[in-house]
Amino acid sequence: MAGALLGVLLLLRLLGAGEAENEELRLYHHLFNNYDPKCRPVKEPEEMVTITLKVTLTNLISLNEKEETLTTSVWIGIDWQDYRLNYSKDDFGGVETLRVPSELVWLPEIVLENNIDGQFGVAYDANVLIYEGGYVSWLPPAIYRSTCAVEVTYFPFDWQNCSLVFRSQTYNAEEVDFVFAVDHEGETISNIDIDTEAYTENGEWAIDFCPGLIRRPNSASAGGPGVVDVIYTLIIRRKPLFYVINIIVPCVLISGLVLLAYFLPAQAGGQKCTVSINVLLAQTVFLFLIAQKIPETSLGVPMLGRYLIFVMVVATVIVMNCVIVLNVSLRTPTTHTMSPRLRHVLLELLPRLLGSGAPPEAPRATSPPRRASSVGLLLRAEELILKKPRSELVFEGQRHRHGVWTAALCQSLGAAAPEVRCCVDAVNFVAESTRDQEASGEEVSDWVRMGKALDNVCFWAALVLFGVGSSLIFLGGYLNRVPDLPYPPCM
Repeated sequence: MAGALLGVLLLLRLLGAGEAENEELRLYHHLFNNYDPKCRPVKEPEEMVTITLKVTLTNLISLNEKEETLTTSVWIGIDWQDYRLNYSKDDFGGVETLRVPSELVWLPEIVLENNIDGQFGVAYDANVLIYEGGYVSWLPPAIYRSTCAVEVTYFPFDWQNCSLVFRSQTYNAEEVDFVFAVDHEGETISNIDIDTEAYTENGEWAIDFCPGLIRRPNSASAGGPGVVDVIYTLIIRRKPLFYVINIIVPCVLISGLVLLAYFLPAQAGGQKCTVSINVLLAQTVFLFLIAQKIPETSLGVPMLGRYLIFVMVVATVIVMNCVIVLNVSLRTPTTHTMSPRLRHVLLELLPRLLGSGAPPEAPRATSPPRRASSVGLLLRAEELILKKPRSELVFEGQRHRHGVWTAALCQSLGAAAPEVRCCVDAVNFVAESTRDQEASGEEVSDWVRMGKALDNVCFWAALVLFGVGSSLIFLGGYLNRVPDLPYPPCM
């Protein structure tokens, strides 16, 4: 008895399931027996089909600056009313939704107008949902590669204005019309909808604004009815941390090394030029890397490129300065003459202004008087060499040592003997040569000090130029913020 009852219940359940399946099949045949997907769902030719559009962004894949291409992953929600698919669920066993392939129903054929890879359609032809009353909904996914004019003036502290332009490829403004979807609270969704739970954040770009606009043609235009465009504008801002760590910081550090050339001696011109030229080559490598990243456009120069050109100019000026300082430091009295005005400006005025005055003279040590010796005579002769010849100093020393008679005897011998006179002349020649050599050495030392003074002046000038120029260039990029648009933030 129990087994028979269980069999009856199982049979009834199978019959109920078959009846439900037959209801969907019966509804399908009822709707599509005389349905033509090529005709617009209107009763009169002058009627217009209203299309409700909603774009949901799931991933901002990339922005290729070189190709000026934006790649996005979106879901396109398209809803419309088709009177030929109208039915009541009470007549078909309570079936509320019927899912059919998209090629079986009429579609508005909405495409992305500004795509760049030729893929105008969606990535997957999802099923169309048909609801009671002829309400049709289609939500296909798509991966679009659209054009985006990249503004490189403030790279890498830039933001871009990209657009997604949708339109019906087949029907004009008199046949279809677009409106934005409405959420559950009754508010119009005019911007790109971003689901924070399903959205995958991009590591390089952040979305600030994504407003939408429906552009209808002017009715008074003589070119025909035209088409209706739905334009979604993506205002994306670059996250500059990657470029700050990998390009800007190394570039600034390497460019700052060129200032160390001023800490080398003024005569080391070859080493100073080598340091500056090595920094110049490193800056050229960075400039080449940036040129591979940005598009080949002449409409703007990137901020980082301007900075590299600026520091390359500074490095070139420093190389020229090193050559000039080396030329000044290696001058001699036989090739150049130092004017008193130049000596006053570079050896007295500039060191005083820069706080690096002339080196103090060594104090002369005072010693108690002692008996004169040959060494003392030589020291005394060096002090009086600009006044008397060394031979006369020798004879005067002999006079102090042996008295007046001995000194007179030495002078008479010097005057009488030709050999002694030749020795005296030779000593006078050596003294004159030594005096000229010491004077020449002092003037060469003045030229070296002049080169050091030029190095100090150019160091402070290059430091101020490098600091102020770098600050102004990067400050312009920092102040390049997205303007406050009259739209709420997307995220």
